Amino acid sequence: MAKNVFIASTDPSADKSSLVKAFLAYCQTHGSRPGFFQTITTNPDNPKFKELAGQLGLEPRDLYGLTAAEAVSLLNSGKKASLIEEILARYSKLAGKFEFVLIEGGDPDPLAAFELQGLGGTLAANLAAPVLVLSGGGPALAASGARIFLERQAEVLGVILVDKGQESEAAAVDVLKNTEVKAVKSADLDRIPAEWAPKILAFSPKVVTPKRFEYDLIERARSNKKKIVLPEGDDDRILAAADDILRREFADLVILGDISAIKKKAQELGLKHLDKAELVDIRTAPFRKDLVDQFYELRKAKGVTPEKAEAQLNDRNWFATMMVKAKKADGMVSGAAGTTADTIRPALSIIKTKPGCSIASSVFLMCMADKVLVFGDCAINPNPNPQQLAEIAVISAQTARAFGVEPKVAMLSYSTGASGTGPDVDAVLEATKLAQESAPRLYPDLPLDGPMQFDAALDPKTAKGKMPASKVAGQATVLVFPSLNAGNIGYKAVQRTSGAVAVGPIIQGLNAPVNDLSRGCTVPDIINTVAITAVQAQ
Repeated sequence: MAKNVFIASTDPSADKSSLVKAFLAYCQTHGSRPGFFQTITTNPDNPKFKELAGQLGLEPRDLYGLTAAEAVSLLNSGKKASLIEEILARYSKLAGKFEFVLIEGGDPDPLAAFELQGLGGTLAANLAAPVLVLSGGGPALAASGARIFLERQAEVLGVILVDKGQESEAAAVDVLKNTEVKAVKSADLDRIPAEWAPKILAFSPKVVTPKRFEYDLIERARSNKKKIVLPEGDDDRILAAADDILRREFADLVILGDISAIKKKAQELGLKHLDKAELVDIRTAPFRKDLVDQFYELRKAKGVTPEKAEAQLNDRNWFATMMVKAKKADGMVSGAAGTTADTIRPALSIIKTKPGCSIASSVFLMCMADKVLVFGDCAINPNPNPQQLAEIAVISAQTARAFGVEPKVAMLSYSTGASGTGPDVDAVLEATKLAQESAPRLYPDLPLDGPMQFDAALDPKTAKGKMPASKVAGQATVLVFPSLNAGNIGYKAVQRTSGAVAVGPIIQGLNAPVNDLSRGCTVPDIINTVAITAVQAQ
């Protein structure tokens, strides 16, 4: 993704358009071809779009996300998520053509919907863009503008006071104490790019919003499309999710079920893209005999006869798993209407675990407001022994890295360090030692520590008091729970009390990706799980 900067203003007297022009001129004189994008515009016929589009070889419509009228309509319809997705999609299409993009926030408009006024911070956070806040109203107004962005998890790179106020005045305002502030005359705005360009280019976003994570995940899936089989073609949620996936074209799909019934249901639900899926009736599939024969060869040592193989593949999960084994699909997602065992048992029997993995395990990607945490194992292993817990820790770190989370692994317990004793603490302590010994072979220099309590793992102040020498405490990103009981309670408690988006469970340790859905899953849950499975298959 291109480097970017989000330029916002608190009031009309702070002319962000002049700063945008100054940045464009600076980039052009320093050998780069910058892109331009406005998130929301009150005037889509503004001549600047035509002028800039001509310079960039684009159409005027390419240079903005939505009109204010479109944005207000979506907000009033309760479709804020769709608003963000649309702007992200339009930005991404443009950003792929440039190394650097100047993003101009929406125009300050007292007549715009109230929620629209504060939307800039949400968009900046989701665009992973550092923010420069311009203010022509002095330090107090500048602080108010910066606060709106900070409260929405955007990262404010600096504040520019235009014609009013000095840096010393701004330093006295609490909100601005940790933010770089520059005072400048409006006539001198063209000197800002040279001062800030190195900081913008060096900026690395620390915030990952749930919507940004989901968007990046789907873009990764789209970059190398894989074929995913969905066995539960009689579930309306599966069909609705499949329709959206096929519309967005980030995975190819095989849907199992009664073909005429699926087509009829698609028509009833108004689904327009299911004709792009491969529909398979497991009773009459042309490759059924081949799968039955392969299954028999795989399982005859376990007492499976040809007749038993034929009967077993009347079960849609076993059939779908054999499709993955036979490379007729790259991965499988199931569980909307069945148990975890229904999904995992065939995979363990047919696909089996990777070399070096004694068990399959799971993680949830917990998308918090400003970061992604990895929780494991919260879905499969009830009471892992120390060796298994160590294995879960290391493979969870590998999964975290695969999805863009830099792993720092905390082995969780009810005790931190040497503060408590007992069989449960001892088991986590042993698992920590085993993981630290085995990690270098699979994951060199992996930060891993324990036992530690949940607060010591995540809160720097608590960590400083309880485990000051740890390189993990206070900054953990991968949290390994000592049991399924603790893990399942833990992830659901965080999900329900913090509003975090829980993506998963992601099954890890198998030779090919098979992932399980909750029976209470929503359409977005299914979409995310298919995207994860597609990325795992890459």
